[in-house]
Amino acid sequence: MNKNNTNPKSLAPFSCNYTPQIPQLLQQLNCSIAISTYQAGKVVFISAKDEDSLIQLPRNFEKAMGIAEDTTTDKIAIACKDEVIVFRNSKDLAQFYPKSPNKYDALYLPRNTFHTGAIDIHDLNFGNKGDLYAVNTLFSTIVKIDNNYNFTPYWTPPFIDKIASEDRCHLNGMAMENGKPKYATAFNKGNIPQSWRENVTQSGIVIDIENNKIIAEGLAMPHTPRIFNGELYVLLSATGELVKINKETGNYEVIVKIEGFVRGMSLHKDYLFIGLSKLRKGSSTFGKLPFAEKANEAGIVVVHLPTKSIIGKITYLTSLDEIYDIHILANKTRPNILNTLTDDHKNGLMIPTSTFWRKENKDEKQ
Repeated sequence: MNKNNTNPKSLAPFSCNYTPQIPQLLQQLNCSIAISTYQAGKVVFISAKDEDSLIQLPRNFEKAMGIAEDTTTDKIAIACKDEVIVFRNSKDLAQFYPKSPNKYDALYLPRNTFHTGAIDIHDLNFGNKGDLYAVNTLFSTIVKIDNNYNFTPYWTPPFIDKIASEDRCHLNGMAMENGKPKYATAFNKGNIPQSWRENVTQSGIVIDIENNKIIAEGLAMPHTPRIFNGELYVLLSATGELVKINKETGNYEVIVKIEGFVRGMSLHKDYLFIGLSKLRKGSSTFGKLPFAEKANEAGIVVVHLPTKSIIGKITYLTSLDEIYDIHILANKTRPNILNTLTDDHKNGLMIPTSTFWRKENKDEKQ
């Protein structure tokens, strides 16, 4: 990873520039960053190697989108192309990880895979009692993910008259409150297939899920609604703005303006980490939008929320063009994760009282 090398030629995969204070900030906050990129098919953990440099751990996940964490059980979940995978952390297995013992302070191993089908899950969150809620964009509904069905509808916007695989309004985001979905974002309130594409920079809405009420409209491609300190924040991707929405009037205050396509954010203490993506210029929907030329960087912008100021940035030079989600892993300074695409995870065994790394039997190779 590079502090100031801006020449992408001959650089390693996922090379990036970053402002000097980012490693020190992660050390100060005692955390790591997790990002998902469906374009590159990866989940990437970013940690401070020391006070001057960062280190990354990318893992393959097909069309990785929403990232959820249940801090009570130390689990995370990742929404992929046609499945949701749930992982649990084991500090003990991390310590004795055969490939790099005493290197990682967390190791997430797969525990469950839910076969959802390719329903275009966007945001993903744990709720009360470990329930998994997901924004099912293809079917324009918020759903529960469990082992009974591909998905169980939980809430559908009042203007959607039928649950169908038609992406009618591009429902994409969900903000949680008291362990349940409270607010949702969509690109419009249309009720016909792909209707949101017609006026995409001016028709976005925020919906109060409990009251089935649109509380804000006319928004520029809203994504990633989140409740921080009791206030509702939303990213307006088409204008590159972080806004705070008045839940009573629907008016909003621009907290910070970022030059680019913003989506995905996570708050830790006073610092907000926001995802920045390059615009898909070849896209019939996004390629001709007015802000297309400005959306030419992918990375992470760090905002000090109390002062509404940008204090640092990570910019990718290779491999990564789009970020969907960002999640801060608190109290984890060097986490690892094992996917289900290789056999590594099969040797890490967890029972209620102990953990084991299974030793390979030489006879198994014969």
